[in-house]
Amino acid sequence: MHYYKTALLRSASPVLTYSFKDKLDSGTIVDVPLHSRVKRAVIIEEVSKPSEFETQDIINISDEYFDNKQLESAKFISEYYFSSFGEALALFQPFKKDTKTVSNSPNIDESSLPTLTQLQKKAFEEMNKNSISLLFGVTGSGKTELYIHKMYQILKSGKSVIMLMPEIALTPQMLKRLKSYFGDMVDVWHSKLSKKRKDDILQRIREGKIKIVAGARSSLFLPMVDLGLIIVDEEHDESYKANNRPRYNARDMAVWIGRKFGISVWLASATPSLTSYLHYPVARLKKPYIDSKKEYRFITGDTITPQIISALQSNYRRGEQSLLFIPTRGNFKYLYCPQCGQTHMCPFCSVGMSLHRYAKHIRCHYCGYTEAIPQNCSNCGHSPLSSNRIGTMEATEIIKESIEGIRVEILDKDHITTASKLEKALKRIESGESDVIVGTQMLSKGHDYPNITLSIITGLDYILGISDYKAAQKALGLLHQIAGRSGRSKPATVLIQSGKEEYFRKYIKDYELFLQDEEIFAKDLYPPFRKLARVLIADKSDEKASKLCHDTAMRLKEFQDIELIGYGKAPVEKIAGKYRYTILLRAKKRIPLLKALYSIRSPKVEIDMDPVDFS
Repeated sequence: MHYYKTALLRSASPVLTYSFKDKLDSGTIVDVPLHSRVKRAVIIEEVSKPSEFETQDIINISDEYFDNKQLESAKFISEYYFSSFGEALALFQPFKKDTKTVSNSPNIDESSLPTLTQLQKKAFEEMNKNSISLLFGVTGSGKTELYIHKMYQILKSGKSVIMLMPEIALTPQMLKRLKSYFGDMVDVWHSKLSKKRKDDILQRIREGKIKIVAGARSSLFLPMVDLGLIIVDEEHDESYKANNRPRYNARDMAVWIGRKFGISVWLASATPSLTSYLHYPVARLKKPYIDSKKEYRFITGDTITPQIISALQSNYRRGEQSLLFIPTRGNFKYLYCPQCGQTHMCPFCSVGMSLHRYAKHIRCHYCGYTEAIPQNCSNCGHSPLSSNRIGTMEATEIIKESIEGIRVEILDKDHITTASKLEKALKRIESGESDVIVGTQMLSKGHDYPNITLSIITGLDYILGISDYKAAQKALGLLHQIAGRSGRSKPATVLIQSGKEEYFRKYIKDYELFLQDEEIFAKDLYPPFRKLARVLIADKSDEKASKLCHDTAMRLKEFQDIELIGYGKAPVEKIAGKYRYTILLRAKKRIPLLKALYSIRSPKVEIDMDPVDFS
């Protein structure tokens, strides 16, 4: 009889020991009894017969397995992101035994690939010099052409490619483009696919028939045959970070997998994260592929003003398309000045303080500092301060009431819930059936709108002041991404509604200058110079949650080389009947922080390494 340590898939339970008459390999997927149920588990390793308890027998051996690379990656995820091994392994799609792999090299004529400009050729050569590189290219500079050339190179060497894209930015446009060069060797992967479709794609991946997968963050865990390249498009996008355990970051995991297993990694963005900009070799594409004239104008106000309506009407009468960006309505309101655009900031954390109107105070969601609701702007003295934001539906109603006959397309998470809905919306835009696109952050997700000649960006002052150390990166990133959606083929105007013209104008044409200034701001406080971790405690009893938070914070204070930034009630104080408290930690190095966090690990304590959401 043989004895095996096993991890239950999708379970937070610890490793359990079972027995079986035959020798089994690590990574084999099996069925095991647990109480009166049968559970799916994975063989971790063979062990000696336990002396302290009787083991139960494994019931069934599956023809599916996880390979050593998957096991090693899952081990890292479970240890770094504080999940069980079974939860980490459940991210991966397994291989199948006895699958016949097709070893076909692509029959593609190299001359049919898109022609690269001299700038693109130079960037391509620079990217190829390093195993991990950042392609820093302005919107419309032709990053996709470089991806296609690199994919061709990888396919010719007999290897396969994963291309990660942010959530619903999995555009039909990108898939169509890739298929036009690589045909049936390309497919798409995301959570909205049916089980039947997923099973079909997995079978063709395992057989080596699919060589390129473009997909959301879960694509990183597909059983690709001889993976040679991972591309992370829009690498700055926070949707690469999972909100549930395991709280991994797909961009960071792509880099880890690349380094560990000798796989090339291309990160790319028009507005890269400060971390990637400082950590990896950079190749630049500073000019758009079609360099059309773009005029930037600043306007006042904090809602849909007559000036905005007038600009939309003029563009509509010319038969041209417009785009209106409105920030997503978040959980929190922030006091900001409609005159100078300044948000009321925490004196200790350099982030905006959130308005808690019923409690009659404003609070910092980092350190917990509170003060009475101010009446005047701390920067210019203007009164009253504003906290009102307008949503996409309200904006659409105002536009339709003001401009007769105008056709409005809404792009936000409430309206675009499936890939099919996105495809239909993009077709209407492309065919000229929509005159104005009103949307949220979704507008920035890499879609190509060739006929937009007017972009209107509202709410940047609001975003600049949110309770987030990356608020400036988000505001500037959105400005560049949204402005880049217009003027793809003809001259365009960009209207920016902001009281901070001096601040934004400085960086309009130079995001790299902004990153250099942001580096100075982040030094000694925030990533990539410091590691952050967030501890979340929740309980049906407010008293119990509060006590556990306080006790945990006191225990963490005993550790050297870590800093307790603050602790207390979470910004969203109650979810699903549970009271929520948070602790925010900072450290110069990763190891002391992990050591401290392992000392407080328990079922009632959720740990989020490298957090991007602080609500």
